[in-house]
Amino acid sequence: MTQTTSAHHQGGTAPPAARFDAVVRAAVGQGLLGEGGPVAGFIDTEGVRASVGALHDAFAATPEVLHTFAAKACSLVPVLRLLADCGMGCEVASPGELRLAMEAGFAASRVVLDSPAKTREEIRLALALGVAVNADSLDELRRIDALRNPGTASVLGLRVNPQVGGGSIGPMSTATDTSKFGVALRDPGAREAIVEAFRERPWLTRLHTHVGSQGCPLELIADGVARTYELAEEINATLGVRRVTSLDIGGGLPVNFADETVRPGYADYVAALTAAAPGLFSGRYSLVTEFGRSLLAKNGFIGARVEYTKVAGGRRIALTHAGAQTATRTVLMPDAWPLRIGAFGPDGTPKTGPSLAQDIAGPCCFAGDVVAYGRELPELAEDDVVVLYDTGAYYFSTPWAYNSLPRPAVYGFRAVAGPEDDGSGHDGPVTFTTVRDAQSLDDIAAESGLAHADALIQRDG
Repeated sequence: MTQTTSAHHQGGTAPPAARFDAVVRAAVGQGLLGEGGPVAGFIDTEGVRASVGALHDAFAATPEVLHTFAAKACSLVPVLRLLADCGMGCEVASPGELRLAMEAGFAASRVVLDSPAKTREEIRLALALGVAVNADSLDELRRIDALRNPGTASVLGLRVNPQVGGGSIGPMSTATDTSKFGVALRDPGAREAIVEAFRERPWLTRLHTHVGSQGCPLELIADGVARTYELAEEINATLGVRRVTSLDIGGGLPVNFADETVRPGYADYVAALTAAAPGLFSGRYSLVTEFGRSLLAKNGFIGARVEYTKVAGGRRIALTHAGAQTATRTVLMPDAWPLRIGAFGPDGTPKTGPSLAQDIAGPCCFAGDVVAYGRELPELAEDDVVVLYDTGAYYFSTPWAYNSLPRPAVYGFRAVAGPEDDGSGHDGPVTFTTVRDAQSLDDIAAESGLAHADALIQRDG
């Protein structure tokens, strides 16, 4: 992704760059945002390709590496297929995500299944397909013992928790002392049990770890990977054979939500890993990565219509169609997930004029459904459009069905630089393609059990 220079601002208050201005204008002009479509998500296809390119470039000197995309970050088949076309593999954490990955066209050999609660049927299917499986516990290894066909093509690994501590967002930190993920490496007897598990299972050839992503500094992430690398070296030395042949080092690149700058970058990540574990890139182990948010967040945005404005207690409020149903994390944890907001007029052009502190609220029927408090923006009015930047991952792709609000449409776009290009690269024609249709009221009724409407009032006789 092209990196931009911008001053750092706290609380998501940085003025948005002009990168998507022409896209917003075109979306309004083509009727994708407006009365008939009050909220929608947008994905920059060329931006996604550039981000994947930056990832591959950073690891170019690594002898053998499989980069997988964490499907939970954007579980939309057309987006997954775009990533497959870019040369990515796919990391999945549920039967649904596995189905989506296969529908998107990923080869089974490039899919990795992670989950702390895999059912027997889920494991059977993964082994039958030849999908790689990372067991989350020693008990799961024993379950795989009973289910595994010796002829399976699946690479099998064990997830360990290096217990290196948490970052600034507790729920996003997966390597704390009491994390639910993996085998806790520093617990009494755990290290010996892990070595013994590899001794007993010649088919167990991979170690997996994931420290966390948002809120986790690179040094913490690298420390967790380094301790897993050291464990692999110990296992191989103790067994006197090269039993561990690959390391799944997870994802873990945090995203800068404060401004348009991409930081840290993948090259920074590789440098931190190299400093913490110099032998990691020697070629002794093939590597697997599982990036998600860092590939898509800045390549997507949510556009939403302003339905009303009001003043309450001296506070100005803009009521929009983008709230907790599509920006769930920001509404429920506003300090941890602040978003930059853009203000546009009814024609989709950026609003100008004096800034005014305003709350940007959503449509959900609870008081906390606010995506930004006291944000300094040009005064918003009915029929204006607000844009929530950096929402290409974990936002519109997996909405919350609160109040039975419909899932928004999602569009991919391509923009060609025009003769009046201002440097944003998006001043020429913009073309859109549908990634997901907006959910209809018929869809909502069907999903809510319409086919079984009388199920609870049927009487005997």
